[in-house]
Formats: sequence, structure tokens, C-alpha cells
Amino acid sequence: MSPFVHVLILNWRTPEMTLKACEATLKEMEGIEGLITLLDNDSQDGSFEYLLTATFDMPRVRVVQTGRNGGFGAGNNHGILSPLPGRPKVDYIYIQNSDAFPRAGAIRALLKHLESHPRAGLAGSQLVDEGGLPQQTQFRFPSILSEFEGAARLGPVSRLLRRHALVHPILPDSRPVDWLAGASLMIRADILSGIGLFDERFFLYFEETDLCHRAVAAGVEVHFVKSSVVTHAGSVSTGRDYWERVPAYWFDSRLHYFVKTHGAAYAAAATAAHVAGGLIHRLRCRLAGRPPEDPPGFLRQLIRHDMASLLPGRGSRRPGPRGTPAKGEI
Repeated sequence: MSPFVHVLILNWRTPEMTLKACEATLKEMEGIEGLITLLDNDSQDGSFEYLLTATFDMPRVRVVQTGRNGGFGAGNNHGILSPLPGRPKVDYIYIQNSDAFPRAGAIRALLKHLESHPRAGLAGSQLVDEGGLPQQTQFRFPSILSEFEGAARLGPVSRLLRRHALVHPILPDSRPVDWLAGASLMIRADILSGIGLFDERFFLYFEETDLCHRAVAAGVEVHFVKSSVVTHAGSVSTGRDYWERVPAYWFDSRLHYFVKTHGAAYAAAATAAHVAGGLIHRLRCRLAGRPPEDPPGFLRQLIRHDMASLLPGRGSRRPGPRGTPAKGEI
């Protein structure tokens, strides 16, 4: 019996792009048993109605309204848990961004890789930009040293800490990694019954990092698949490429990840390392007569956010290891 792939594409006020992504995916799903679910995350801008009308004559596509904008993880959880027509057994879940467009053979390559590598529970694509240039897709788990290296952005520091840097160099072949960008990620459905779904405390960012971390902790491998190539427009819904000020949910997600995986003391040390690296970067920029690469006020935001969250008596909630959504059959 052929494996069944359930594709989830989450929409937030980008219905035309979501439909374009759906059409590209529908073409790549030819010959693969499965269904595409377009999830509107309570856009309230006519997206849901637009997608319903546009997909009316697409029998392998359904449109579902999540009913609330709980973020990336919550939206995809809704799709994972929602009953499918005919109640097929789902073997694989394919998470795809609305600004991600699978190239020829991309989905089949992920499926084939997981079918032939039983130790792998998650597999992700090589993302490329619209000009075909590879994007950084493969990452190491965040750590104190990766925070310092990434914030300092200084050649000698990066060379010294290259094995701890968050971002892998572009990999030449398929291999296990710590975690992968969630823009094109295929997951064995049965592992979610063991490790749980996306943690909905992450509104945006770090949710796939956390999911991969839980998988690896449970003995499941995460694989980068070089032959699966997906064009990724990048940050269309969130506008991250144009941030003038980092939104609070990014700081919330970052801190929650460190506290959940390593504890509050480690999270505080990671923030201190980031601040130290950031000060080195700013000193170098001042000497070179150029502005820092971070948005204005970023370090002040980071310090204030984490102090308010971690220090007792500061009047703000303290992030902690909150449970992931209930485990169960998918």
C-alpha cells in the first residue's frame, strides 16, 4: 500500500501566494497518495473565502479555517488533528510555507528518503531563492557559544567557534543535522504520537527547532535531503526581512526555547553571551564607521525582555517548560 502524505500549507493574509504554492505542490503530488490542506489562520481579510472559491474544482485540496491566529505551530497542529475525508491513515505530514514552491521531484525526494532511512523521522529540503541561490537551511541547536558567535560576527571568533555556529555551511550532500527550517519539512506521523505536536507557546520562530530537539532527544534523526529543492520567497507573511524593530514574539520564542531545553540559568547565560557578542559587533562597527546589522535598539530590547521574564518580582510572566500539546494518535 502506498504511503499517504498529508500536506499542510498555512495561510496568513497571502491568499494569492498560498494558492500559487498549492498549485505547485499539487503538480508535485501527482502519483503520490495524499491530500493538501490549506489552513487559513483566521486572516479575516477574505482569504478563506478566496481559497474556497479558487480550489472548488481541486478534489485533492481542502480549505480549513483554524478559527484563531495562534501562530505557526498552532495552525499546523489544527491541520494535523483535523479529521480527513474518508479517514485515511496518514503516514507522513508535509509542512510547507505559503511562500515555498517545490521544484520537480522535491516532495517525492523527501518521501523516498524517509522510506529508505528508517532512523530518520524528519526530512527537509534545500531551500533556494527565486534566482536559484541556496539558502541556509541546516542548523545546529542554539547554545551559549552559538549566541556569542552569531552576535559578534567577527572572523576570528567565527573561525574559533565554527563547530558551534548556529548556521551550517551549505552542505554538499544529504546527511543528519540538528534541525531544519520548517518551510519544507516532511515528518513521520507516528513520531508525533510519541513526542507531541508543535509547542503552541511558540507563536512564531523556534517551533521547528523545538520539535527537532524533542525528536533528537527521543532518538529520532533529522535529515537534510539535498535532492529536494524548494524555491523559498522568504518571510512574506512575517515581513522579517524588513523588520525595523524585532517583535516581542521573537524574544518570547527565543527565551522559551532556552528555558524549556536547558533551564532558566542557561537561558540567562545565553542572553549574556549574546549581549557580549553584540557589544563586540557594535564596537567594530563604530570603528569602521558603519551602523550595526541589528535593528535599532535590539540589544536593549533583548536585555529588558529577558530581565523582565527571568528575574523574580519584575512583574512579568516567567517563561518555563510548559507542556507541549497532548500526545496521541495522529
